[in-house]
Amino acid sequence: MVNITLFSQIISKLDTSKFKKLVKSHKSDRHQKGFDSWSHLVSMLFCQFAKSQSLRDISNGLRSATGNLNHLGMLKAPSKSTVGYQNKNRSWELFRDYYYVLLESLGQQAHMKRTKFRIKSKIFLLDATTISLCLSLFDWARYKTKKGAVKMHTLLDYDGHLPAYVNITDGKTADNKGAYDIPLLKGSVIVADRFYNDFALLNVWDSSGVYFVVRHKDNIKFKTVKELELPQDRHQHLLKEEIIELTGVQSKDKYPKKLRRVALWDEENQQTVEVITNQMSWTANTITELYKARWEVEIFFRDIKQQLHIKSFIGTSENAVMIQIWTALITILILKALKAQAKHPWYLSNLVAFIRLNLFVKVDLNQWLDNPFAKEQPPPNKYIQGVLF
Repeated sequence: MVNITLFSQIISKLDTSKFKKLVKSHKSDRHQKGFDSWSHLVSMLFCQFAKSQSLRDISNGLRSATGNLNHLGMLKAPSKSTVGYQNKNRSWELFRDYYYVLLESLGQQAHMKRTKFRIKSKIFLLDATTISLCLSLFDWARYKTKKGAVKMHTLLDYDGHLPAYVNITDGKTADNKGAYDIPLLKGSVIVADRFYNDFALLNVWDSSGVYFVVRHKDNIKFKTVKELELPQDRHQHLLKEEIIELTGVQSKDKYPKKLRRVALWDEENQQTVEVITNQMSWTANTITELYKARWEVEIFFRDIKQQLHIKSFIGTSENAVMIQIWTALITILILKALKAQAKHPWYLSNLVAFIRLNLFVKVDLNQWLDNPFAKEQPPPNKYIQGVLF
């Protein structure tokens, strides 16, 4: 019989020693008022797992687990005012840095079986998503005249389907401008949509030894240097392959080198998709498959918005919003690690729903992940001697 709850067992997978080092470096417990950084993290993770809609929901939800709070590393359930105060005042950067710490450990466990490419380069998928906010409440997040928003620029690791880097800006920041700060890994390949067809940005990537596969805009000016013969074993959607040079005055000045241009037919949307790349040796099939893999980042955005709690916010300050987004990222990192280690073929939506229903149930986490529908075995019958007369 397990004596601790499912939620406690999930929290126990987090590295507390590294979190304490971050707390010390950020000095985030200086004005804790009886509610330290670890209790704050657990409370916000509970908000994500339980999809709490308010500060009161977090407080009451944790208060209902009074006998199990010590297993979570908490002395008592916080009041709603305490959580609200710390969401406004404790630095969100602590939670951002802890996400990257966990990514090094739990992120390795979250690697999934995906389409294997015959290339050695690390694959990253780049895109951005807008999170809408009410401008009257979130007056710092100006986007349009009557609308507020923040934008999450995400560099997704293809292997684990998890963000290798996230840059959260105001909603007005263009996708390509939010990509200038992403860390670059030499020899890797970045796959992106047409919003990243910024030749100055592509030149930065190329100069750093990074390959790119980017859908180009319809209005780019170029000349064909050499049209390449399509291979006999090509995919049927492959239409054209050529080496080009930019001819636009500004674009040529920003990117003077040759590019490879590949055109393919998108059957689902009934349109031609044209991509450019600085990689000259990979097959055209590989280039088209890489671009098709970009859809994974759209799936990630859908999952984090539908399954977790980042479409509405429990605090209105910029710091509170950032904490909620970063704890959502920590939550999805934990979920992906649990999903990868389970023998049961979980869909992420089902896993989230089942955990939400069983947060304070006392059941072995590993056994439950492997066989969530196992029936409880009845106790063995005791031997009772029969009466002769």
